[in-house]
Amino acid sequence: MKGKISVAAAGLAVAALALSGCAGTDEPGADGGLSIDVPDVPMQEELGDLEGQVDIIAWSGFVEPAWADQFTEDTGCVVNRRVAGTSDEMVQLMRTGDYDLVSASGDASLRLIAGGDVAPINLDLVPNFGDDIVEGMKGQIYDTINGKSYGIPIGRGANILQYNSDVVTEEPTSWDVAWESDSPYAGKIIGYDAPIYIADAAVYLMAHEPDLGITNPYALDEEQLAAAIDLLKAQNDIVSEYWADPAAQITSFVGGNTVVGTSWEVLRKLTEDDKFKSVLPEEGSTGWSDAWLLAAEADSPNCAYKWMDYTSSPEVNGAIAMNFGMAPANAAFCETSEEAQAHCDYFNATDEEYFEKVWFWTTPIEQCIDGRTDVTCTNFQQWTDAWLTVKG
Repeated sequence: MKGKISVAAAGLAVAALALSGCAGTDEPGADGGLSIDVPDVPMQEELGDLEGQVDIIAWSGFVEPAWADQFTEDTGCVVNRRVAGTSDEMVQLMRTGDYDLVSASGDASLRLIAGGDVAPINLDLVPNFGDDIVEGMKGQIYDTINGKSYGIPIGRGANILQYNSDVVTEEPTSWDVAWESDSPYAGKIIGYDAPIYIADAAVYLMAHEPDLGITNPYALDEEQLAAAIDLLKAQNDIVSEYWADPAAQITSFVGGNTVVGTSWEVLRKLTEDDKFKSVLPEEGSTGWSDAWLLAAEADSPNCAYKWMDYTSSPEVNGAIAMNFGMAPANAAFCETSEEAQAHCDYFNATDEEYFEKVWFWTTPIEQCIDGRTDVTCTNFQQWTDAWLTVKG
């Protein structure tokens, strides 16, 4: 599953992001993508002969024999999988030129696009990318640039507030139980261990300190970034631990070291104890949305296109979503069985009102993606440097 963003490569490709052009939307879940200068990588116009194999970098659970073997039987394309544990690892591996596809989250995709490492995708060559793909995963600023789609959606999820209801006896409505120094659960709070967690602080500040003028948690000028870091440093005093490894997060809750803090829906489900509950607080939250990205110089682009289409079908996309623990991109999956519908209900798969409150991970860049042109926003390297100061 997704892990901590490593420091060593955190700034890769940020400098490649040009500052010209107009900013994209500042509303989560809105259409339109982002307008910035990026390398002019050509888009494939038509499918050619299948190459016989495809090399894929993926999160654990995204590429499994249960569906990969059937794909090979159908197409003759053997699937070679490399599991990656972090977004930075995915970026580094894609830059070796050894892989055709990657299942990137929004904190990696924009770096790959800006670096010219991935190509625009011809949606006409992916027939399963159609009306059944949920609207909230189309045209997003992390993988739709200058009107071109660079990603084929796989699934999404919110970073929700999890709590132990034996201790937190009233359902929280706000993130204040995890961020305020006078929280009754101080010393029993868990946070996420990555620079992108700065955006969680920014979401909280958007609601509680509106004078800061934050309208997008990934578009922070220097003053706004400083405010978010101050909040994170204050939270550090009441945090029991930070997690990057999902297993460690579960262990912390089950062992009682933590009673409240940030989580994914699937982690709460995996605790297998009814006392662990979760909520999307009134301030909203950050989240992640994963998509297949095609290497700019893929050795097997035709098998890659076939894979993207195959895994966008309701059955296979649903199998990936159930295996990983997330909302599927293809809403038609939800109607295939009672089990599928239950999964979709649990992960709010077709509830766009729910996901309108979620700010999906997006690489911070110097161009303010909230539309401001009178200031320069902070980039991912600055976030990484700032994050190093939080835990001391």
